[in-house]
Amino acid sequence: MTAASESQWVATRFFSAIERGEIDEVRAIYAPKAVIWHNTDGTESTVAENLEVLASFIRRIRQRRYENRRIEVFPSGFVQQHLLTGVRADGMRLQLPACVICQVANGRITRLDEYFDTAAVAPWMIEFPSPDRA
Repeated sequence: MTAASESQWVATRFFSAIERGEIDEVRAIYAPKAVIWHNTDGTESTVAENLEVLASFIRRIRQRRYENRRIEVFPSGFVQQHLLTGVRADGMRLQLPACVICQVANGRITRLDEYFDTAAVAPWMIEFPSPDRA
């Protein structure tokens, strides 16, 4: 597998796992010491911290899709622009344009930098009680 095809494979596998809500699959795609950075706070987080955020996101947004995926691969990774769409527990449909730049080595993401507009994130953060806790 060429570096470019490996990066394409990792990108597809990674975002598809998030769409399906498969946190263990996402964990397997990250290198153990991967670094995750978001433009919203400018700090780096660990894989464990990122997986906590993703798990919360998956609980809040039960239907998730990465639409209009535009992936550009390069020898050490990929850039993906997309429109993240989702549906909250109350039925509200959401959209968030974003861009992710990933470094890939040995079939795993070693660094992920994500860019999105913080003003567009607020509706995604509303927490609803789960039906089993009502």
